[in-house]
This record gives sequence, C-alpha cells and structure tokens, in this order.
Amino acid sequence: MSQMRLNPLNGRWVTIVAERAERPSDFASRTDIVDPELGRPCPFCPGNEEETPPALETIEADGSWSMRVIPNKYPAFDGDEGFAVHNLGPVHVQAEASGIHEVFVYTPDHESGLHQLDDEHAAEMMFTLRRRFSEHEALDQVRYTQAIVNHGREAGASIAHPHGQILGLPFVPGEVIDEERAFARFAGGCLLCTTVEAEIAADERVVIASDDVAVITPFWSGVPYEMLIIPRHHEAHLQNASDESLRAVGIALRDALRQLTTVLGDVAFNLGFHTAPHEHGGGYHWHAHVWPNLVTQAGFERGTGVLINVLPPEQACETLKSITIDA
Repeated sequence: MSQMRLNPLNGRWVTIVAERAERPSDFASRTDIVDPELGRPCPFCPGNEEETPPALETIEADGSWSMRVIPNKYPAFDGDEGFAVHNLGPVHVQAEASGIHEVFVYTPDHESGLHQLDDEHAAEMMFTLRRRFSEHEALDQVRYTQAIVNHGREAGASIAHPHGQILGLPFVPGEVIDEERAFARFAGGCLLCTTVEAEIAADERVVIASDDVAVITPFWSGVPYEMLIIPRHHEAHLQNASDESLRAVGIALRDALRQLTTVLGDVAFNLGFHTAPHEHGGGYHWHAHVWPNLVTQAGFERGTGVLINVLPPEQACETLKSITIDA
C-alpha cells in the first residue's frame, strides 16, 4: 500500500509507492555523453588554463594543481550592487542579479569523479569549500552561498570534466527559508541531530555512520536512492565546521557516491550543500543532499509539488549497504 511521508525539512509530502519498487538493474545508467564544444580543448584540463579566466584559488599537490576555483565565464549572478527590489506596476517585481558565480574544478583528471577521490583529496575539497564560503560571507552583496555538483547531462552538466559551482546569492532561497522554519518549529532540539539518533536506533536507512558523520536514505526520500549527509558535530554554517568534521563529510560523501555508482553505474546526480544564510544562525544544522536523476517528473509532480518515489528508502539503503568499499 502506498504511504504518505512528510519531509520535515521543507514541510512537503512525498508518496512512497512500494508496489512499483524497481530493482537496481532496472534503473539505466546515463547514456548521454557531455562533450565539450567541437574543436575546442577541455577548458578544465591541465594545460588549458588559458581557456578560463584567471583562477581565484589554486590548490597544488606534487608540483601541479589538484583543484582550481575560477570565475564562471557566463555568470548567473554578478556584481556588487545591494539587493534592491523594483516594482514594475501592480504585479511584476524585479531585482538586479548581483552576487558571485564560481566554478570549482575539484580534480585535474577528466575521467575521474567525486567517487574516485582519495581521502586527502576528498578532505581538501571540503576545506576549499569552507574557504570560499568564508570569503563570500565577508561580502555585503552575498546573503547566501550555494555549492552544487551536477554530474551528467541529465543533471544539468554542460562540460564532462568533473566540476562544481559555488554561487553567492543576494537573497536567501525559498528552500533554505523553509528549512530554517523547520528547525525553528522543531521542539525536540536540533531536527537533524535528532534525525541522526533516531535513524541509528532504527538501523533501517543508515548507509554510513561514524562518530563524525551519518549518511542516510531519508525516511521522506522523494527520489530513488536519495541520500542525506549529516555532520554529527552541530554547526549552523559549513564555514565554521572543524577540519575533523569536514574531512569526515568529504570521505563519507565519496564513499556514498562510490556505493551509488557501484549499484547503478555512471548515474547522473545532483549534489547540493545547505548551510545557514550568512547573517543567520538559530538552530540550523548544515548538511548535503544527493539526488540521483533516475526518474522524470511528470504532470502530477510538477502540478502539485508532491514527489512520487517508486523505491522505498529502506530498500535503497539495504542495496547500498551491501556494497563493500575498498579502503
């Protein structure tokens, strides 16, 4: 029988349709290849640094770069103007899209991916995000910073070379506002700290757990194999997290994606880091979401905002946990 489950982070319902559960082999891995423009070298590969704007930050290892942060050549948010709303008549409202849009090339290897980073590289990726978030926090025009990775064309990637994006926004996105309200409403302490303890006690949806981090397939998963990465050391802001916590999150994220890739092949996915807005605190607890792109939203989902998940998270967790990760 189908179930309705409430996502406490945003207050929205999802529907779990267990009768339509798919086997891992029934989810096809992505087939579309993300190609650079014909006749052009990959702008993110070593030796092609002149194809991009000068780097904002370069991390070196063994005499060459291991990660680069560069300005996006086609920024969605750019400029240092303050956030100002303009009313264009009785209905339409407009504002300047000021802010920052950066590209984070987290590996020089064109054929690599997050699931293939070694421990030190996975940790350094998180340390780099912390530095970028801290720099954004100091800018008057940036109220919120969003870091994402789109893997695969189906997930929105336009260049095959592994990379992410870091966007400094002049406003706080509605999804994060909804999460802030959820933390404020929760009467039992921190919503995510309590979630971790409840999930570890139930032991039905915990993919990875240590003293520093937990990876779960959330009870309210809206898509098959959705994962939530929760640092167990409570901090509202990613940029305030300790080295130990960030290292644990980076390695757990790598391991969780390695398990996902082993089960499903080279599946497209979106990764998003959620942190408290720069000038906000309260009870927020920073975390990361992984949303595999295995199903297409249809008219019901788009028309109602109610997701239908054909694979119960308990089944997804059992499959992921069956994968042994090599050290």
